[in-house]
Amino acid sequence: MLQQDYIMRLIREFFAALQRLLEKNEIEDKTKALHEMYEQYLGPYEFYQGASMDEVMQSFEKFPEEQRIHRMEMLAELYYVESDMRARPFNDILLRRALPLFEWIDRHSGVYSFDRLRKMDDIKKRLNECQHP
Repeated sequence: MLQQDYIMRLIREFFAALQRLLEKNEIEDKTKALHEMYEQYLGPYEFYQGASMDEVMQSFEKFPEEQRIHRMEMLAELYYVESDMRARPFNDILLRRALPLFEWIDRHSGVYSFDRLRKMDDIKKRLNECQHP
């Protein structure tokens, strides 16, 4: 039960930090907060920007098994939020990283999330728009 309490606290803390990031007005402040969130919840920002998706998926093995899907969702959320902070083509790259993570989580978590489905739909629409302007 202690592990479950830790995971729930970690998730609440992450989403509170994400909300604070979204409330920032200055792009420099948002970028700094985003980098700090990668470091705190996942690992080096540079790794998650440059690694292949196979390497990203393997990186979750460093976390206890019961945390992996939650850490994966944190990364998907960070990619999704960061995509709004970037111009093309970088925002498209981030969306292409977020989508398979959200899809994997949707298939394997056993938890229905309307918010997740909405984000997946939004990503697909945004990526389709960039292919057919």
